Amino acid sequence: MSETQKHFTALGDVAARQLANATKTVPQMASISPRWLVHCLEWLPVEAGILRVNRVRNEDRVAVECSARDERELPQTFVDYEENPREYMLCAVNTVVDVHTRISDLYSSPHNQIGEQLRLSIEVIKEQQESQLITSSEYGLLNNIAPSQRIQSSNGLPTPDAMDSLVAKVWKEPAFFLAHPDTIAAFGRECTRRGVPPATITMFGSPFLTWRGIPLVPSNKVPVEDGRSSILLLRVGQSRQGVVGLFQPNLPGEQSMGLSVRFMGINDKAIASYLVSLYCSLAVLTEDAVAVLENIDITKFHDYG
Repeated sequence: MSETQKHFTALGDVAARQLANATKTVPQMASISPRWLVHCLEWLPVEAGILRVNRVRNEDRVAVECSARDERELPQTFVDYEENPREYMLCAVNTVVDVHTRISDLYSSPHNQIGEQLRLSIEVIKEQQESQLITSSEYGLLNNIAPSQRIQSSNGLPTPDAMDSLVAKVWKEPAFFLAHPDTIAAFGRECTRRGVPPATITMFGSPFLTWRGIPLVPSNKVPVEDGRSSILLLRVGQSRQGVVGLFQPNLPGEQSMGLSVRFMGINDKAIASYLVSLYCSLAVLTEDAVAVLENIDITKFHDYG
């Protein structure tokens, strides 16, 4: 047998692979993010999808007396409330997932086709949820910050001085900064150039930069327009009179907090439909619970030379 004939007697890779079972991953989706904002908020269940935020008015008119010697004349006072408090309504993010029964019957090994369709759709809905928590015209953080809590960067840079101004606005137990990852990178550059590199802490098993001990939480849902963005600072929790997320508990078909999946039936074309709904909102309990540093140029590099 010639050397040429010997070369073709062994089974080739291409033919051998026809008998092999390839290990398959579930579908990968690049748009899925950690959604740290959702994890960092305190979530408050609400009845009938409504939260009424009662606030005190005319706080300065509450009279008290500090005299320790003469108690014959004590001031009389009361605490007044706003007569028309704001009410926050839960908003829904919905989609209908359609799967042909033939597909789910024949092609659900090793991964369940219905399960994967629902999983990926839920991921998209949760990404939209975080976006709405930040940018919604009705309840989003950026559109519910009082004018007195808005700061304009003096030179367009995310400097340590500007971050300190944010801390001064939300000085009562601030929880975390929130910014686009590119904005956090720009802040890191400014700190390094000034010789004050920010410390790092670990939360949820991941590293986060900090400033004054307060973590900088990244979210790609914070808008960046023409190279400019914002940094927010939040106080969170109902007991702290901070920012709270809102959700509807005990939904039919509940899968997780405020999220439900309901089977809608199979039509005459053998299409099975599933309604996926997420009900949520966000409330700022007091004006000083959040502040924002606006109009930051994240592409600008300051020359310290």
